[in-house]
Amino acid sequence: VLELVEALWLKPEEYGPMEPVSALGVVERTGIRGNADWGGQRQVTIIEKERWESMMAALDHPDLDPSARRANVMISGCDLADSRHHVLHLGDVRVEIRGETRPCERMDQAHPGLRRVMAEPWNGGAYGVILDDGEIRVGDPAALAAPPPT
Repeated sequence: VLELVEALWLKPEEYGPMEPVSALGVVERTGIRGNADWGGQRQVTIIEKERWESMMAALDHPDLDPSARRANVMISGCDLADSRHHVLHLGDVRVEIRGETRPCERMDQAHPGLRRVMAEPWNGGAYGVILDDGEIRVGDPAALAAPPPT
């Protein structure tokens, strides 16, 4: 499996629809340009394509668009489980993983049972802080690096 950025979404409004995009402009320690979530610890949210496909198989709903998760980035080939403090490289942009994204009640609005299957550890993906100014593009390489020794 290639380690890639598979898809990107922008959330222009807090509860509005996710917009698929080919690139996200990011600002160091601030967030994604034009995204409703700006600043704080959840500057970017990431899901894994493989986990998404596994959850959709469990729900017998392979056609549910992954934008229903309301994440900004979908990657393939990188296991985000237990990745807190690891650094995720998305092309030339680094993201420090700060934690696991837990599913909310909105997931069951997207599809009944989605919140339940996302409750398994790390199925909801991860969130993090942007470490570089730059641009994340669909097709960029994705790689997870262990945290530096302390």
